[in-house]
Amino acid sequence: MSYEFLQHYWWFLVSLLGALLVFLLFVQGGQTFLFTLAKNERERLMLVNAMGRKWEFTFTTLVTFGGAFFASFPLFYSTSFGGAYWVWVAILLLFVLQAVAYEFRTKPRNVLGKRTFEFFLYFNGILGTILLGTAVGTFFTGSDFTANLHSLTDLKQPIISYWNNPWHGLEAVLDARNVMLGLAVCFLARLLGLLYFINLIDEEEILKRARRRLLYNTIPFLVFFLAFVISIFLSKGFAVNPETGQVYLEPYKYLKNFLEMPLLLIVFLLGVLSVLFGLGATLLRRTRKGIWFSGIGTVLTVLALLLSVGYNNTSYYPSSADLQSSLTIYNSSSSYFTLGAMSVVSLLIPFVLAYIWYAWRAMDKKKMTVAEFEATDGQEEQEAY
Repeated sequence: MSYEFLQHYWWFLVSLLGALLVFLLFVQGGQTFLFTLAKNERERLMLVNAMGRKWEFTFTTLVTFGGAFFASFPLFYSTSFGGAYWVWVAILLLFVLQAVAYEFRTKPRNVLGKRTFEFFLYFNGILGTILLGTAVGTFFTGSDFTANLHSLTDLKQPIISYWNNPWHGLEAVLDARNVMLGLAVCFLARLLGLLYFINLIDEEEILKRARRRLLYNTIPFLVFFLAFVISIFLSKGFAVNPETGQVYLEPYKYLKNFLEMPLLLIVFLLGVLSVLFGLGATLLRRTRKGIWFSGIGTVLTVLALLLSVGYNNTSYYPSSADLQSSLTIYNSSSSYFTLGAMSVVSLLIPFVLAYIWYAWRAMDKKKMTVAEFEATDGQEEQEAY
């Protein structure tokens, strides 16, 4: 295996983890409906338990995504997590609030009350998804940092990168394209959360409300997603000269990437169509399996978008302050030995995915009904995971 192959292989794995993370954000999306989809405490308890079965999958995937990035592309980790730390600290804090909420929401002598922890879940669902999408948007639009890769060998000045403003990542919200992607991720998570409720919960009134809200959230999702994709396709991208490594702006770079990599374009189109089919089948044909079509479509779409910023001589983490400071899969990866050794370990991934699938099916084998929760009124919430 060549060094270049390993770099491409690990960018594929990182992109796949990112795509799976976006799909698993249906937990965050479902949390945003605790105060609207549920009309009483019993129904709210049902929704919390439905999300409580899966929130650890999302949290674990987020940590694995960060760990894979650190191991395979350490210069990105040090530049982004060490420079844009405010946005990443905000994201991690919101996910910590989620974990605390599920753990302590119904503990005895809870001085904050259930409602406080339910608001934690709501904020995690809204702000967590928007900030994640906004941070990923900088892969296309650039970030305000300066990097000196030669500092790696300078023992007197070993600092590799500098952030050029005091906002340290929060300035990403000033670019409309980043915000559009953040809002698209937020509404996609809400759609997936509704589809998950429809698939799992066997209660007619909740299903009616969920389908109604599915329509209301589909429209803004399509608006923000199409606006982001069109703006990216029509804007200049950060291209890399394969012979010199020089980074330069190229018109329609991301559109060209899809056209020059037909397989990637097919995956992207299949993903988008699968998401739309899952939504349409749920709304029009009243199927309850839309989560699987839209979920698979989400993974394919996000995977294609992330691959498009790393492959075909493209900078996946461009610098808007200094083009030559931009990071590529070539100048920011680990050594050949490290990537090779980790590639052997990565062969275990299919077994891990198989276990997750088995655990998922085991937990969701039986549909939820309100009757199951009638005996819990005035008592502690039943254990969900």
